[in-house]
Amino acid sequence: MLYHTIPPLYDGGSKILILGSFPSVKSRETQFYYGHRQNRFWRVISTVLDSETPVTTDDKKTLLLSHGIALWDVIASCDIEGSADSKIKNITVNDIGSVLSCAYIGAVFTNGSKATELYRRYVLPTTGIDCVPLPSTSPANAAFDMQKLVTTWSIILRYLGGNNK
Repeated sequence: MLYHTIPPLYDGGSKILILGSFPSVKSRETQFYYGHRQNRFWRVISTVLDSETPVTTDDKKTLLLSHGIALWDVIASCDIEGSADSKIKNITVNDIGSVLSCAYIGAVFTNGSKATELYRRYVLPTTGIDCVPLPSTSPANAAFDMQKLVTTWSIILRYLGGNNK
């Protein structure tokens, strides 16, 4: 059994929440989200926000929080082999409501089909807030090139209002 040890990233100014499934091996090593250099999350989000791609963990946190974006994962603990969502078993979910109660989150987005599936099965019944599914930024999602990801992920701008640069 592996436990999620990376705290959620949010503050009182967070307007949207982006949820992944569970941290990859590399993210668990670096102790921050989307730590594998081949994952396209940071390039996609910075392009959508018309910002430089952050390199350090502090820069990543600043980018998200300065634009009203909270970040976490659906799963609190699970059995998993490597980083593949298809290998996830014995799931316990995070208390997503704890973030929703501390910030005015106008929308919840899920990064990939597994996060969407788990959110709708385990979290939606307790929060009553449906998620907006987004395509995975994982390199395993070969159906979406960088431009298609950016175009699709740009929907988040609708929910950020005037807080994006």
